[in-house]
Amino acid sequence: MDPQGTPAIATLDDLRRHLQWAIELEHATIPPYMCALYSLDKGRNPEAAQVVGTVLAEEMLHLALAANLLNAVGGEPRLDTPELLPPYPHPLPHGDRSIEVELVPFGSRALDLFLRIEQPARADGPPQADGYQTIGQFYAAIEAGLRALCDELGETAVFCGTPDRQIGEMHLHGGGGTVIPVHDLKTALAALAEIVEQGEGAARTDVWDGDVDVFHPEREEVAHFYRFQELRLGRRYQAGDTPQSGPTGEPIAVDLDGVLPMRPNPRTADYPEGSAIRVAQEEFNQTYSLLLYLLEQAFNGSPGDMKEAVRAMFQLRAQATALMNMPTGDGVTTAGPTFEYVPAEARS
Repeated sequence: MDPQGTPAIATLDDLRRHLQWAIELEHATIPPYMCALYSLDKGRNPEAAQVVGTVLAEEMLHLALAANLLNAVGGEPRLDTPELLPPYPHPLPHGDRSIEVELVPFGSRALDLFLRIEQPARADGPPQADGYQTIGQFYAAIEAGLRALCDELGETAVFCGTPDRQIGEMHLHGGGGTVIPVHDLKTALAALAEIVEQGEGAARTDVWDGDVDVFHPEREEVAHFYRFQELRLGRRYQAGDTPQSGPTGEPIAVDLDGVLPMRPNPRTADYPEGSAIRVAQEEFNQTYSLLLYLLEQAFNGSPGDMKEAVRAMFQLRAQATALMNMPTGDGVTTAGPTFEYVPAEARS
């Protein structure tokens, strides 16, 4: 048992199950971040678009790192499955049930959600393998399980996966960090550190994630939680700032009039069959389900499909932006993507 009384990761099957959960967790951030990003007018909100865009790119990186970890220990990453797209809103997978993941345009409601998702663990926060309060505590439980299994079984027995399933690079622009192929405990710990530090900062006490800011190479990059905090508070972190001081650097302007008013948590069932909005939403869902298929193929021995997956992401942006420019008819909101799973047999 871990310190919170939840079952520890004691077997290889436990480890594989939790690393599949890690894939589900990393994926759960992608649809809400996409909605926030695509609702932004980049001309009126360039800095907000940069922040959300870099976080989205890095979450895709984290997804690949989680898949590399699962492959390294002999698992099989699963993404093309309805479990990855439950109806919105829904709780964060296997975590704090009070965190409701939803699809909303950029604004205070979205930032509240993103800050909850990326909340750093307390310095004394224990590992939590299930029902975790923070993502960092969940990954701490995975790290503890990895170390214990290596001690018990030996690294060779734990890292029994096929090396050619490892993803070595992703062609996504705008994010920091690197995809780390995993083949032993050292590289596994590096992959876990990359995920956690980009999300909540190094050593749970720092606002920086250890990378260089891709848009401002003269300074270090701020971890996801603190990037969203910069947008919330309207000011950047600068050298010498801490989580306690908050950001004291230059201001960040956010123009909330430069945000498309997407209706929260849209569903295709809200619109008649054959209507323009519903047809556009169904086309988006076809493309997104194709993306999940391509990612699953890429993570299961066909790395060439990663380029096709990136192409699908660009297509999704165009489809989502078109939807967010379609009035719903209520005089206030526009339509948006619904992220509903399309089974393989129903895909065109």
